[in-house]
Amino acid sequence: MNCIIIDDEPLARAEMRSLIKEASTIEILGDFSNALTALEFLKTNDIDLIFLDIEMPLVTGLEFAEQLPKQSLIIFTTAYSQYALKSYELDAIDYLLKPIEKHRLEKAIQKAELYNQLLSQSTIKNTIESNTNDFLFIKSDRRFYKLNFEEIKFIEGLKDYVVIHTKTQKLITAMNLKTTHQKLPAQNFLRVSKSYVVNINFIDSFDNHNIFVDESEIPLGEVFRAEFFRIYSGGSLNLDN
Repeated sequence: MNCIIIDDEPLARAEMRSLIKEASTIEILGDFSNALTALEFLKTNDIDLIFLDIEMPLVTGLEFAEQLPKQSLIIFTTAYSQYALKSYELDAIDYLLKPIEKHRLEKAIQKAELYNQLLSQSTIKNTIESNTNDFLFIKSDRRFYKLNFEEIKFIEGLKDYVVIHTKTQKLITAMNLKTTHQKLPAQNFLRVSKSYVVNINFIDSFDNHNIFVDESEIPLGEVFRAEFFRIYSGGSLNLDN
């Protein structure tokens, strides 16, 4: 797996290079001070992962991300927390706040490596064929697999696919999140952001901005927050606390 770094601060690029080398074995093919030069590089080079700053001159990281092909994997690296929800709307793999801690970078890279592998195998074309009150049928390589709802922890939208996170595995299927959500029992599965549907039976804790399922931190979107609090807490919690 390879990557590039885009950040307008030379020191930040150098620090990112050092951190990536410490935290992983992925190959760094280049670093760029602005999105325009990086875009030129991408025209002639296949890149698996992009570490992308947000507040940059000329073209911001968010604007740049909107121009990238759907298969591009992005980890945002920024000093500003207010762009987190927007980054997930752009299907970012992760959102790292500066100064970046090594263990957070390792976690983000591991996630990117997993999804790079899943997307490279997408020619398998897993699809959700049908559903009952208790389970889904997923088709893979001309075989049907039964997936019980009680096994599903959460579902994540990833480009043109969804990743179904179960107790024991992760399955990628060729279906968008909205259609997948419609096949799930509404009393247990809540849409909590543009990119996530969560089985409420697996929620460990939550705050105004995130939901925690085991070791996964799932963003709680602003437009979904009030409905989540109303349904999950029965309206007993104060959103302003």
